[in-house]
Amino acid sequence: MAPLGEETPLIGGRSCSLSSAESGTLQVFLYHRGTPAPRGAPGSAAGTLSFSFGQYTAEELCVRAARACGVLPVCHPLFALATEDLSCWFPPNHLFTVDESRSQLVVYRIRFFFPNWYGLGQCHRFQLLNDRASPVLDYPVIDYLFAQSRSDFLEGRVAVGLSLPTQEQCLSLAVLDMLRIASEQRQSPAQVCSRVSYKSCLPAPLRRQIQQHNFVTRQRLRRRFGKSLRRLGSCRPDGPHLKLKYLLDLERLQRRRTEEIFHVRSPGSAAPIAIHVSGDSGVAWSCGGSEVLRGGWVRRGELRDGLVTPAVPSQSRQHFCDFPDIADISIKQAASRDGGPVENRLVTLTKADNRVLVRPGRGWGARGGLGGDKGVTARLAQEVEFPTLREARSFVALLDGYYRLTADAQHYFCREVAPPRLLEDLENQCHGPISAEFAVNKLEAAGGAPGLFLLRRSPQDFDSYLLTVCVQTRSGRDYRRCRIRRDEDGHLWLSGVARRFCSLRELLGTYGHRGLQAEGAQMRLEVACPPRPKGGHRGLWGVAQGDRDSPWRCPRVPQGESLGQGSFTQIYKGVRRDQDEEEGPRQTPVVLKVMDSSHRNCLESFLEAASTMSQLSHKHLVLLHGVSLGKDSECHGRRDPRAPPEPFAGPPLSPAWPPGVMVQEHVRHGPLDLYLRKNRAAVTTGWKLTVAKQLAYALNYL
Repeated sequence: MAPLGEETPLIGGRSCSLSSAESGTLQVFLYHRGTPAPRGAPGSAAGTLSFSFGQYTAEELCVRAARACGVLPVCHPLFALATEDLSCWFPPNHLFTVDESRSQLVVYRIRFFFPNWYGLGQCHRFQLLNDRASPVLDYPVIDYLFAQSRSDFLEGRVAVGLSLPTQEQCLSLAVLDMLRIASEQRQSPAQVCSRVSYKSCLPAPLRRQIQQHNFVTRQRLRRRFGKSLRRLGSCRPDGPHLKLKYLLDLERLQRRRTEEIFHVRSPGSAAPIAIHVSGDSGVAWSCGGSEVLRGGWVRRGELRDGLVTPAVPSQSRQHFCDFPDIADISIKQAASRDGGPVENRLVTLTKADNRVLVRPGRGWGARGGLGGDKGVTARLAQEVEFPTLREARSFVALLDGYYRLTADAQHYFCREVAPPRLLEDLENQCHGPISAEFAVNKLEAAGGAPGLFLLRRSPQDFDSYLLTVCVQTRSGRDYRRCRIRRDEDGHLWLSGVARRFCSLRELLGTYGHRGLQAEGAQMRLEVACPPRPKGGHRGLWGVAQGDRDSPWRCPRVPQGESLGQGSFTQIYKGVRRDQDEEEGPRQTPVVLKVMDSSHRNCLESFLEAASTMSQLSHKHLVLLHGVSLGKDSECHGRRDPRAPPEPFAGPPLSPAWPPGVMVQEHVRHGPLDLYLRKNRAAVTTGWKLTVAKQLAYALNYL
């Protein structure tokens, strides 16, 4: 990054505003490019990518920007597009239309942050090979994060005070910045200091305060700064370590600078509510306390990550949930008071719990599930009102992204913000950009039979897929890989093969019938190994932080009451035991559907049913707690990852361990159709209307 003079614009490549774009173009501003574009390169400028007429999704623009910045697919989900003033973010499926009527400019930024993610703390990416752990970020992302954080710091988006200790911390950051400039330009600190003012590395409020000092004080500061610069320059630190030190010191200076705060209202109330979202603390909320503007927005307060935030005391916050605890998010239009169209949107955030809490107005009330069985349907929900659809989608996209990063990479809450590439992967049973070690591990966990294959996106290239196939060779079982490439027109082909296909399904279907020959081994594509749902909502079994699962285990337990027999399962009554932090030990009645050993051929249908149920989360639908497969397997489900594993009290499991056990919520009256047949004369009209209303809500959700 080029050094800045005292009067130089703080973001390079622009005059006084980013809005000076050519008419009929869409420009994506980049804080840092991986390799500087050659002068006069078509379609690009210093710090920007330009797009002409057409339609582009936000995810497509992020992929183009990631290529220009050297960001790999594994770190691509950390980024998003924001408006020029950083007041709002675009979901991945937002569609930009470029025409002659106007020009648009968006900013490519890192949106998702985690504490201690520079490799010095507990947050890391986990690898199967030798149980190694690698830092979350690679150097291109660190370069971009440094450029983005430095820009926020200099432009005042990082709220800092003007106390003496804070001024010293800001000056130490300026020293690191000057040393970085000297290292990148291969000059001595004295040479850089002679032509670049140290005040250009300080935020504007501090620069103005220094300018108000007398001449003697300013000279003393300059000499002290130069002395520190020469002393540290003698250590010859390199650029990457200086950037890491800069980011660490900046995080200590403003620990909550990565927090996003949304100012909303409770439905039917004018009282403002602030929702706090951050990678380390999850979702919290607090009441107002600042000047309320149109739509419940607040003007007074700090500016954090481009969002105006009120000065709310930390003790007034109430923690709502962590990201893996979220069960469902929905967006709907707010009710109109005068009958006309409204722009406001209601967002309902639901988490899995042993209680149903809704907010009817003042206070919190409990509500039962189907048939009035209170305490059986387990949900905790909060409903808030956003002033516009764009702000509501920005909020939901934030929670959606954090959930994919912390719990389930193949997940989305609602289709309004679902990334198009994720929808494509789910349709093609394709994994994300996982490593070869993870791919082999998943194939081995699935049995490792010859003909089993796994399709995944390339960790290095946005336009490539990798096919890992289990083959039988003379020396035993082995795994071979093939690369599938995609051109600009969307056609796909295997590396080394000229034939092109229109879709992945067509390609896999063709070679599944004909077979493949690679490295002297015959490969057959017989059975796919798709992404398996993890615990939580719309995806996979088992709650994970990164890639570390926190499973339930299902040991041998005493027999429970038999409730009958299903199509290919034996149904028993059981008890789920939990340890609540506030209420202590807690028991929840559950139903265990144990697959009959004589129906092992129905295991695939059994798993498909469980996968479908794991995607559904509604207060009037039966909750799936978890699934166990085999004797040494883990029963994955929805639970607090910090809680110790607790047993289920249920049926005895014989030495011939059943191939599958499904653990579901226990409904007191059982299936609705059977209950109505047995008690047709006993049920009242009011009860029928209540059940019909609940069924309508459930069908509307489905």
